[in-house]
Amino acid sequence: MDSENDEIHVRLIEDLRHKLESIIKVEETLIYLHFITQERKERISQKLKAEGNASAATLLISEVVEKPHTQGWFRAFVDALRQGGSVLAVDYLLNPPDPETEAENDYCVKLIQLLAPSLVDMKTVEVCNHCFSKGLITAADKERILAETRNNGNRSGASELLSRIVRCRPGWISDFQEVLRLTEHKELYELTGGSTECVKPKNGASAEPLAESCPSVESMEITVAEEPDSTGLYACADPLTSMEDIRPDLSEPPAAETAGTTSGDSEETEISLRDYQMEVARPALEGENIIICLPTGSGKTRVAVYITQKHLDSRRAKGEPGKVVVLVNKIPLVEQHFSTEFTPFLKPKYKVEKVSGDSQLKISFTKIVEKNDIIICTAQILENFLERADSGEDDGVTLSDLSLIIIDECHHTQKGGVYNHIMMRYLKQKHKNIKLKKEQKKPVLLPQILGLTASPGVGGANTLSKAEEHILRICANLDASKIMTRSLGGDKKVQRKSILAVEPRKEDPFGRVIKTIMNAIHEHVLLSPTCDLGSQNYEQWAVQKERQAAKEGDQKVRVCAEYLRRYNEGLILSNTIRMCDALSYLNKFHEEQIKKKTTPDEEENIQITETERFLFNLFKEKKEELEKLAKDPTYENDSLSKLRSKILQEFSSRKEARGIIFTRTRHSAITLSQWIQENPKFADIGVKPSHVIGGGDQSDTKPMTAAEQKDVLKKFRTGELNLLIATTVAEEGLDIPACNFVIRYGHVTNEIAMIQSQGRGRADDSTYTVVDVKNTGVAEKESVNEYREQMMNKAIQKIKALNEKDYNKQITEFQIQAIMEERVRQVRQKKKAVKDESPSALEFSCRNCSQKICSGEDIQVIENMHKVNVTQQFRKLFIQRENVSLQERRLDYETNGVIACRGCGQTWGSMMMYRGIDLPCLHVKNFVVSINGKKHSNYSKWSDLPVKFPAFDYIEHTSQMVQSSDDEETE
Repeated sequence: MDSENDEIHVRLIEDLRHKLESIIKVEETLIYLHFITQERKERISQKLKAEGNASAATLLISEVVEKPHTQGWFRAFVDALRQGGSVLAVDYLLNPPDPETEAENDYCVKLIQLLAPSLVDMKTVEVCNHCFSKGLITAADKERILAETRNNGNRSGASELLSRIVRCRPGWISDFQEVLRLTEHKELYELTGGSTECVKPKNGASAEPLAESCPSVESMEITVAEEPDSTGLYACADPLTSMEDIRPDLSEPPAAETAGTTSGDSEETEISLRDYQMEVARPALEGENIIICLPTGSGKTRVAVYITQKHLDSRRAKGEPGKVVVLVNKIPLVEQHFSTEFTPFLKPKYKVEKVSGDSQLKISFTKIVEKNDIIICTAQILENFLERADSGEDDGVTLSDLSLIIIDECHHTQKGGVYNHIMMRYLKQKHKNIKLKKEQKKPVLLPQILGLTASPGVGGANTLSKAEEHILRICANLDASKIMTRSLGGDKKVQRKSILAVEPRKEDPFGRVIKTIMNAIHEHVLLSPTCDLGSQNYEQWAVQKERQAAKEGDQKVRVCAEYLRRYNEGLILSNTIRMCDALSYLNKFHEEQIKKKTTPDEEENIQITETERFLFNLFKEKKEELEKLAKDPTYENDSLSKLRSKILQEFSSRKEARGIIFTRTRHSAITLSQWIQENPKFADIGVKPSHVIGGGDQSDTKPMTAAEQKDVLKKFRTGELNLLIATTVAEEGLDIPACNFVIRYGHVTNEIAMIQSQGRGRADDSTYTVVDVKNTGVAEKESVNEYREQMMNKAIQKIKALNEKDYNKQITEFQIQAIMEERVRQVRQKKKAVKDESPSALEFSCRNCSQKICSGEDIQVIENMHKVNVTQQFRKLFIQRENVSLQERRLDYETNGVIACRGCGQTWGSMMMYRGIDLPCLHVKNFVVSINGKKHSNYSKWSDLPVKFPAFDYIEHTSQMVQSSDDEETE
């Protein structure tokens, strides 16, 4: 009976999770959660500090519902919420409000969100005391608000107060209005819906008549609905989903004030352009499609805002509809353009909205386009809805719905990119329009196109003509009539540039030991690599050998190739960062491999092959020697010494130094940041470092969330940090303040990245330095990129010098060619999309030991995404263990555990929870797939398989589970 109640309570919490996450006061509730271990409480506390209340609440709920449950856990959870002051959360669990009351409360929360920029100017201490006396906040709330006010100022304390009162039970709005009136905040009182006709009660009189005679929430709704939404429709469609959004960023003046106006100013903000900015904008102001090519930091986005304003003004004056979409290729850029550029200048006059993959999609994107004048979004979202329109779905968007498309970082408008998919629709319609005009039919309206870039690049060209062709193709893809660049003037900053060559180690005993291990493995499996150990070429060779061995079922070579790839990475790390960091990487890998050979109950170990034992012992024999060498600074690489000297020089020679170091991998960015933090010499001269890395989940290293990236960049802007160690995520687009110096450490890609990263050094007298690292060839690559940059500038000048007829001829030829290539690509795509193989034609084998696992007939699909095998035979073939990698990343969507081969320990996938059932979810990369007898070892995505698997039947599976359970009880 208890277990049934537990399931009911878990289901109730999961159903209400969305609401609970936004109204639980984590810090106060956590104190009273006695049935959660101290270790788990610390994880929640860390999440609270790092990512805020909402994220911490998500983790707290996951910990509460996690099995096994202790007796009385649900009642204990409710009591903890009540004692922690989360009474609204208790109401939802025990006696939820009716839908009308809930909807009314949501409108009130939305109102406070919209008015937060004005409300934070209240007399916080006075308002706080009155709120406490009226029971709007608890004693703990009051203490926290007053502490925030003392430590960070009145506005910050007000933000804390607002974020807490909206978690009260419905009806709080009237009490809050009364508090504003009693504390003589007349304007704020009226702003929140208080009536100017309400009579101030005399001393001792009840305040109830006041509340009754004030406007209803419905009238407030009308006021709010008519105002442009300053907090984002996605964030606020359900106001309780984004309590954190109430708190404005108080670290710097609001964007609108920075732009020269207050947030409540209804007059148009004047945008002032410099002469060169007006020069490049002029053709776009006349309605032409153009590319604006200006260096990083030259104000491309500001020019785009100006063009947007003039475009909408012009169409409004003519009585024509205007609709502008700003496309970006990274999620953080959506928020950046919305809050720092388009909103401050255009919001008072035009409706501006932001949409990205991080948005909580509450209403259709089509509706967003209909209701707003300017939409800032990731390109993939627009492409998805253009596709819907093409397929005949109701809620699609067409190009003719738009009047101007701005494409940020438009050099990505090339084959395979989402920008190009959007523009290909444009080009096809453009050429159809030519035919329609000839037939004297009405053409389909197309939007104006504006491309923005710091560098179109040369696409790997090694001749001027090829560079010219590459840039012309980008112009053709964007249907640009011109490419506009800045006229060279005398105010151009001269950046000091240097390349620091490194001396080869006189001795490298640490690297020599790793190479000895690698050569021993080569001999063990009779492999003879033809490339240098510790190079990128060697890594590609090892990957190829692993795939081939998996395909052939050669476990010995497959395992050795995987180890060789890891040792090669260790060599690269020892040449890039400290030897101890390389050893730590290898230690972690070996520990993971040994864990794979132990079952969860530790009663029996998985069979270890002779080769695996050989590999384990090989590292074990050399480990002590490696540890000893890693501690000897005599043998550290010269690249790290050069980097140390350069950082010390920059911070010692400048009054206020600020810089960025670009490096190749996330691992090296994090480790370099730790190295700097641990070195007292850096601290002595005021170096305050941190790393900023990408948010994708494609590597073993913990990714950075958008909130974490934003926090680091905010601290860098305010001076709390003065040195960023970054991967390529910081090269392009992100709003990073002017730096005194930029260092590329052992990592050089193409000329576009070089120009982008150089552009980060925007301060006067800035420096740009490349530090060489062994086996990277960065010095040579940088010289090539310098040559390509010169070639690119010459190519642009040649293109600008073309007469209009010749230019248009070439553009038209490239566009027709692109359309034809697109048709061929679509035909191939359709063939690839045809899933004509029967599931029975597929067989899956363990990638490591080649044991046959199942047929394709055993695979089912959940929500067109997750591939599961729910057969009883399959359950006998795998073991479960903790999902260590996800635990290390502290991801909220942590699965129940990893599933691995019972025979060899090879990971196969993970256990996932789906509607209360544990299901084994398979990852195709962990298998060798045989299709009609032909083996394949290079599948990394299920979508690449030429077969369509049947959908998982939840009802049938649960029925079988119940029947099986009944049979067991009968026996």
